[in-house]
Amino acid sequence: VQLQASGGGLVQPGGSLRLSCAASGSPSSISAINVMGWYRQPPGQQRELVASIGRGDSTTYADSVKGRFTISRDNSENSLSLYLQMNSLKPEDTAVYYCNFRTVSFGYVVKDTWGQGTLVTVSS
Repeated sequence: VQLQASGGGLVQPGGSLRLSCAASGSPSSISAINVMGWYRQPPGQQRELVASIGRGDSTTYADSVKGRFTISRDNSENSLSLYLQMNSLKPEDTAVYYCNFRTVSFGYVVKDTWGQGTLVTVSS
């Protein structure tokens, strides 16, 4: 599976952005993905989980983005896309955002794929 992320850019505080991440690969490899998420790495800091979504549409969010960000996915037989709608952006949301598609089995990560990262800068 290969991932292509897009949608980053420069936005003013209070603005919105929508990140997208599209998966390409064999139908069997795409169908094996059961956990998807967005992570971010602010300048000089460690990568952190922003939001995740499972095949059953269960979602989790970091406390810092709850109520402002929404994760969603769109899947068909041969494609899978992940989105992150970011509203009411703050300067502290500035980071490189990475999408992650994962296959988890019995609590173990069997396969882990990362997108290339897209820069989000929130500044006036």
